Amino acid sequence: MLTWKEIINFSVKGNPTPDRRVVKSDDEWRAQLTPEQFRITRQKGTEAPHSGALCSIHDEGQYNCVCCNAPLFDSTIKFSSSSGWPSFTQPIKENAIKHEKDSSFGMVRVEVMCNTCDGHLGHVFPDGPEPSGLRYCINSESMQLNKEVAHGK
Repeated sequence: MLTWKEIINFSVKGNPTPDRRVVKSDDEWRAQLTPEQFRITRQKGTEAPHSGALCSIHDEGQYNCVCCNAPLFDSTIKFSSSSGWPSFTQPIKENAIKHEKDSSFGMVRVEVMCNTCDGHLGHVFPDGPEPSGLRYCINSESMQLNKEVAHGK
């Protein structure tokens, strides 16, 4: 289980190596993604709070990157944070998520991206539920729910 200390270390010293890498040009991403998905994942945008289709869904399945389909989160670690975005306590595995220091908008946060394709997902905060205390706050537009891959099946 990842801890806040490990997240900070990743953001400063580097992240675990992903299982694979996907690299495409902006034109290739634009052709594949909707304009809103492109704005959020490739240009580090944010959807309006409580507007995402995946915010209030708690169906079983696996949340994958909308860009490269890499597994990111399992539905068993999703929780209702009332933040306005889908929230998770842990990535599906340690090397699924890339963590980087984000000093934009006059504050310091930890940005989270898909470690396979560098698509922007959202941010992680140390105010989640126990036992990890982590809250991965993720844009709905950056993920797709694969109900075919249910935990334990």
